[in-house]
Formats: sequence, structure tokens, C-alpha cells
Amino acid sequence: MPDILKITQEFVFNLFKEKLPSTFLYHNYNHTECVCKAVDEIIENTHLNDEDRLVLKLAALLHDTGYTKTIQGHEDESVKIATDFLKKQGINDKIIHAVNLCILATKLDNKPNTTIEKIIRDADASHFGKDNFNDSSEFLRKELEILGIKNYSTDEWLDENIQFAKKHQFYSDYALKNWQHQKEINLSKLINKKEKQTLKSKTEELKTKLKNENPDRGIQTFFRVALKNHIKLSDIADTKANILLSVNAIIISLVLSNLLSKLDSPSNNYLIIPTLIFTLSSVISMVLSIIATRPNITSGEFTKEDVEQKRVNLTFFGNFHKMELKDYQWAITELLKDKAYLYDSMTKDLYFLGKVLDRKYRILRITYNIFMTGMIISVIAFVVAFKMRKG
Repeated sequence: MPDILKITQEFVFNLFKEKLPSTFLYHNYNHTECVCKAVDEIIENTHLNDEDRLVLKLAALLHDTGYTKTIQGHEDESVKIATDFLKKQGINDKIIHAVNLCILATKLDNKPNTTIEKIIRDADASHFGKDNFNDSSEFLRKELEILGIKNYSTDEWLDENIQFAKKHQFYSDYALKNWQHQKEINLSKLINKKEKQTLKSKTEELKTKLKNENPDRGIQTFFRVALKNHIKLSDIADTKANILLSVNAIIISLVLSNLLSKLDSPSNNYLIIPTLIFTLSSVISMVLSIIATRPNITSGEFTKEDVEQKRVNLTFFGNFHKMELKDYQWAITELLKDKAYLYDSMTKDLYFLGKVLDRKYRILRITYNIFMTGMIISVIAFVVAFKMRKG
């Protein structure tokens, strides 16, 4: 590497280190290095004289130094910095002028004219023809967001990249031959991604539209959840009743096997009343538990007139368990034809399930109260009886 290139590299590195804010995630020294590598790649495969090679390498190093001064018009600032620096290094005006033209050629609205201007322009946008295009693009998006220039959404940035990639073109023979194909692949990926997002967006929009236009799904969800909750509560009630039945059955078994045999003796007469209270509370609890879980069966028949007048609830088995299959199938067909009748039947089913639950839980509450009260009174009675016997 000629001394001037090494000196320039150190100058640019230190300049960026000291004066370029860390918010520049894309236009930083890493980007400068990428442009230098792209320039070297093209130079190695292009017939150029030594002076043009030097101009290109200097321009690649200095082309973004203007970002240390400003964002808008940074190319012009880069020219000023490059001119001042290269003059101090004793570089002749011809080379400095060529370097400045190359720097200005990186402006998006400028069209490169000479071979070296085309090369530096292609090198500056080489990421379009590389497989790491998406990573570079995302760094640029974040930089624009952090600097407060513009905050792009994912969809907006995708559109921006597609539009820019379509407008962009490579100018040098090497870039057209070696990078154009990858650029087309990258563009194709962007377009495919956009099409997928558009399809997904339309699908979600259609789902939302259908959901808003057709409330049936919400209604079905309501009935499904409500019926599930009713059945769950019914199971809980039955479980509670079974627990009471089991506990009181054990209690009565113990009373029969242990206490009753002792009541025959006159010396144990004091145990009669406590035992009766104890046994009676258990028996009443068992009876109420059975009543709470005892099923009620209705007639199990309906007439065609009942269906036509919508007086029968076909969702409850108690209304059709004695009917012939063909009659029940006809009734269900009539039910499904009429959405209002269907929802009305399901509403009735919910309502009467609620009534059954209300009855179960009221009886269970009474049962638990009797069981609890009976246990307390029984214990007190036993204690009093023992004390009176001793007294």
C-alpha cells in the first residue's frame, strides 16, 4: 500500500472515531471498508492505470467523511475535507480534482460519466448485489430512525427498498457482470416478501370483515362457553353431594357398629340423645344429598304441532327420549332450518340448566348447613351427657 493510502486510511479512521456519532449505524467506518473492498474487487478485474487506481482508493476512503459535518449535502463536505487533507499531503491538483469528481459521483441524483466515476458509484451501492443486502438495509433503516430522519415501518421499508432497487442501476462492466444477478435475486426476494405480506394482510382483513359481518361465530362461542361452564358447575355440585353421601354413610356405619350396641345397657342411657342427634343429622344430610342429585325425567314426547309452534326444546333429551328416530330427525331438520328457533332452543337449554343448578346448589347449601350444625350439636350433646353422668 502506498504511503498516501495508509496515511489516508488512518486519517479517516481517526476522524470517524473522534467526530462521527455512534448513531451512524450504516454510514460509518465499516461501510467505508466495504466500499474500499468493493473498489479493490472491481480494480483487480478492470484495466486501469496506476493513477486511476489511486484516485479510486482515495475516493473510497474519503467519500463519506462529510457525515462528520452534516447529513444533507455530506458529499460536498467530503469534497472539502478531501481537498484540504490531500493538499496537506502534497497531492497534485489533478488527482485531487479526480478524487472530488468520484466523491460527487456517489450522489444519488448525479450520473457518473467516466469509468472511475462509474466504479466508485457501483462500489458505494455494492450491497445491492451482495447476499448480505438485508443486513445492510436494516442497519440503514435503524440509522434513519435513530437520527430522526424518518421512522419506517416494516411494510414501508420494504416498499422503499423495492422502489429504490428498481430505480438503481450498476454502471461498470464488472458490476453488471458479477453483481447484477444477485441484485435481481435480492429484488425478487423483496417482491415475494411483499406479495406474502399483502396476501396475509388481505387474509386478515377478510377474516375481520367476515367476523364483523357474521356474528354467528361469536354467538356459537357464547353458547359453547356457557354450556361448558354450566356442565362444569353441575359436575362440581354432584361431586360435593357424593362427598356428603360418602362421609355420612361412614358415620352411620360407625354409629351402627359401635354406639348402638352400647345403648342396650342402662348405664349408657345418657348416650341415647347425643347418638340420636348425631345419627339424625347424618341421615338428613344423606337424604338431601340424594335429592340434590336425583334426576327428573319428563314425558319424552312431543308432537309435530309442538315443533311447528316452537314450543319444544329439542336440545334436551327429556323431551324426545321416547320418540321414534324418524320423528326426531324430522324435528331436528326443522330446527336447523330456522336459526332463530335454534338459538331459542339453546337459550332455553341454558336457562333450564341454570334452574337445575340453582336447585342443586340451594339444596347442597342447606345440606352442608345441617351437616355442620348437626356435628356441632352432637359434640355439645356428648360433652353435656358425659358431664351430667359424672355429676
